[in-house]
Amino acid sequence: MRIHRSRAAVFATAVGFVLALTGCGGGGSGGTDGALKGPTAGTGTPAASGTPAASGTASATPAAAGPSGTGDPAGAAGPTSTGPDGKGKGTGGAAATTEDAYAYTHPCSARNLTVKVTSPQGFPATVRVVTVTNNGSTTCGLDFHPAVGFSAKGSALGIQATPPEGLGGAPAHPVRPGATTYAAVDLNPSGGGGPVADEINILADPSHMPNADGVSLPLATTGTVAKPRVGLYHFTARDSFDTL
Repeated sequence: MRIHRSRAAVFATAVGFVLALTGCGGGGSGGTDGALKGPTAGTGTPAASGTPAASGTASATPAAAGPSGTGDPAGAAGPTSTGPDGKGKGTGGAAATTEDAYAYTHPCSARNLTVKVTSPQGFPATVRVVTVTNNGSTTCGLDFHPAVGFSAKGSALGIQATPPEGLGGAPAHPVRPGATTYAAVDLNPSGGGGPVADEINILADPSHMPNADGVSLPLATTGTVAKPRVGLYHFTARDSFDTL
């Protein structure tokens, strides 16, 4: 059983995140996947764009989508060029910037990230998967999980997804250049009653990013939200789902 470092304080700072994000995508227009455009330049929020996909993908990014381009989080590859201890093989210079350890002191910048949400096949109907792709040239670090809230018709529901308890381990979750990481979100784990959400609000790294870096994206399919949970970042959607 893996022991995790406490992030209660971090998650508490993200409680106001949903309210700050209300209307974050308010001026957008939807395609076949319902993707929204983000706030105008100068707000610090990446613009949202969407690429229609069979999986119902919506994204927000200043750059292209993840390396797989399929919208299927379960099939994405993990980090490459790792040694037996899971760390990069680079020993210095430019190579050192792609090692996992580099991420521990270099948080990801929102402008280098592509954030998407999918409704993947092979998972419960209540599950959505947040994907974050590093478009930068160096490895960067994320918090162990994103801050996730929900909205309906542009109004925040005041409900935040709860992360696993007792977090611990490395100082950050490393994402290498071109790599994609995944965080599963279960809107309604117990099947209880609750409001219906049509939008998910995501702050990829609540420890280091301001609320302005959050994005609001349409859920691939609307769903009832009751005691939602968010899993830890992992390099496959299935691994993240297993942490819920």
